[in-house]
Amino acid sequence: MQSDKTLSNEQMKFILHKYSELFKALEEYDKVRELPFQRKKIYLTLSVETLNKLKELREKTGKPISRLIEEKMG
Repeated sequence: MQSDKTLSNEQMKFILHKYSELFKALEEYDKVRELPFQRKKIYLTLSVETLNKLKELREKTGKPISRLIEEKMG
């Protein structure tokens, strides 16, 4: 008889399937010590024209410039 703390094969398969993306992220973290949804601060140089366009978009959408860039890249 199975104890309350033991999972059946079906339960394990269900959990692995349901949370497969999370398990992949944790596996990647074990390799590189970074999660795919982590954020990092970087410094880059943009032209004044590009920066002004980003600021206009920020005002229109209410989103931070970093989010606007991420959405365009993703």
